[in-house]
Amino acid sequence: MQRHGFLGGSAALRIRVTGGVLLVAHLAFVAWYALRPLDVPWVLPPNLEPLAGIRADLTLGGVQAVRSLAGGLALLAPLGVLLPMAGGRLTVSPLASVLRTTAAAALLSVGIELLQTGVPGQVVDIDSVLLNTVGVALAHLVVVPAGRARLRRRYRRDGREDVPQEEPAQGRTPTIPRVGIAP
Repeated sequence: MQRHGFLGGSAALRIRVTGGVLLVAHLAFVAWYALRPLDVPWVLPPNLEPLAGIRADLTLGGVQAVRSLAGGLALLAPLGVLLPMAGGRLTVSPLASVLRTTAAAALLSVGIELLQTGVPGQVVDIDSVLLNTVGVALAHLVVVPAGRARLRRRYRRDGREDVPQEEPAQGRTPTIPRVGIAP
């Protein structure tokens, strides 16, 4: 098994464990927040038209629109940092990293929306999937590249010449000479 770009040592283990614990805590909060039943006298119909809810929020006015849109952007935004942190990769393509993180967040957001169909008072809103995904991508782009660059500089400053790319090959797979290959 190869770990591409894994920062070895106890510091990396602490970062990965911290990221994993914070990820689980954040997902538990999101599950509680998004899947709790609401006691409301009436419910809006599901919004399956992309950007219709965002346009409706913008017509409310400045403060209400910002509050509504910021809430959608912020709900899953910590995943943009926590997913790469829990993964522990230090040297990875920035484009691949943001695509992988954004895709995971989009799938999680769609899963939340599907689960909300069975919760009283909650309705499906495609715009929340879009806002959640954009929030994760923005958080990732703002924090992760700078954090990885800082960790790489610290890694080099501590006396290591280069960040490890992968574990060295361990040689050929051993074979037993008397056993042939099955037909």
